Amino acid sequence: MTENMTEGSPIKLILRFSLPLLLGNFLQQMYNMIDAAIVGRVLGAEALAGVGASSSVQFLVLGFCMGICAGFSVPVAKYFGAEHFGRLRSCVFHAYLMTGAIAAVLTVSTALLCHKILDIMSTPENIYGDAYIYLLIIFLGIPFTLFYNLLAGIMRAVGDSRTPFIFLMISAFLNIFLDVLLIAVIRLGCAGAALATVIAQACSGIACFIYIQKKYPLLKLKKRYCKLNIYAAKELFIMGVPMGLQYSITAIGSMVMQAANNGLGSVYVSGFTAGSKLKQLAMCPFDAIATGVSVFSSQNLGAGKTERIKKGIFSGVAVGTAYGAFIGVVLIFFGRVLSMMFVKSGEAAVLDASAQYLMCLGFFYWLIGILNVTRMTIQGLGYSAVAIFSGALEMLARIIVSRTFVPKYGFTAICFTDQSAWLSATIYCSIVCAVCVRIVTKKAENGTLNHLHGVRK
Repeated sequence: MTENMTEGSPIKLILRFSLPLLLGNFLQQMYNMIDAAIVGRVLGAEALAGVGASSSVQFLVLGFCMGICAGFSVPVAKYFGAEHFGRLRSCVFHAYLMTGAIAAVLTVSTALLCHKILDIMSTPENIYGDAYIYLLIIFLGIPFTLFYNLLAGIMRAVGDSRTPFIFLMISAFLNIFLDVLLIAVIRLGCAGAALATVIAQACSGIACFIYIQKKYPLLKLKKRYCKLNIYAAKELFIMGVPMGLQYSITAIGSMVMQAANNGLGSVYVSGFTAGSKLKQLAMCPFDAIATGVSVFSSQNLGAGKTERIKKGIFSGVAVGTAYGAFIGVVLIFFGRVLSMMFVKSGEAAVLDASAQYLMCLGFFYWLIGILNVTRMTIQGLGYSAVAIFSGALEMLARIIVSRTFVPKYGFTAICFTDQSAWLSATIYCSIVCAVCVRIVTKKAENGTLNHLHGVRK
């Protein structure tokens, strides 16, 4: 069901919205974690390295997909808050069209470039075959990734974070079953891990589509709104593409970082892969809280309630930093034990590398509570183009550390690369977020918000 977030306690609304999203993020991480756990423990450390050798490239492409879909949902949330339902339906129609075109282009281009990508990433020869087949199948599943994220984003934009979670939960259990079947029983190796992920993602997207058609009259397309409108397409483009690029630009720095780490050998590739899986799992609450604040801000932007936007930002930052301090302590003291989810106890060198990586991250995790909330708020207020620069700062920081310090200090330098990116981006986003809130406050006072040509209210 839809939920209007323009009335009521900001912190309660954000937390209530974020809880299903948090659980959904955990389940989405389970796709990759279950792949890694079964591959690592059934097929061995080299197969795990094959799955993880291209993880930053996957983040580059799939992150762009998720960013695009998140951007497309921002105008939907804004017009829902403003109760401009004709404009909302026009945005939904154009989001479908643009997502389909993006899916076609990305799937073909990335599938053809798999070998080139792995060569650029300095993928070790002993894991090259596994890395290629895994990456190829993941890229062929891009349409399903886009499809689910678009539909889930649209439902969240109108206040429903519970339904996408339910369908994601069902597909997560399907993913577990398929992992065991395709890897442990049928013995398809890394290809089985990728197939399980893609099939589960497809089922989740199809379920979301059927549910929307049956239960959401507001989101069903009507003929009079299914007409090309340059202003609606432009608004979606301005929001979606910069958000997608922001994810991708950030990933470029991660690719340089991973290429530097791949050159250190398969032991460090495996350790980095295991540590990265845990890092991403620990980030799920940050993403959920930040998305909650973003949707809250978008809806209140549409309603012209800028004071509520400020309260929502403050609440999100407080919760995010508190969680970051807690999870940082967990990673510092229990990183090695947690890494055994993916690596056998006999792989001592791999476990040591993973534990070192997680311990160094733990001291800085609280920064992400500020970074994610302020960055997502900037995007939710309609200034996604400005947020690109935070991704550029992260990219530059990772490239500088990877190119300058990894050759001299090896894996120790890898362990401090993310932190340099987080710090630089947090400073930038904190300042820019304050400026954006000031701008929309003035626009609300002047009555110049929520303008879209050529679409009926």
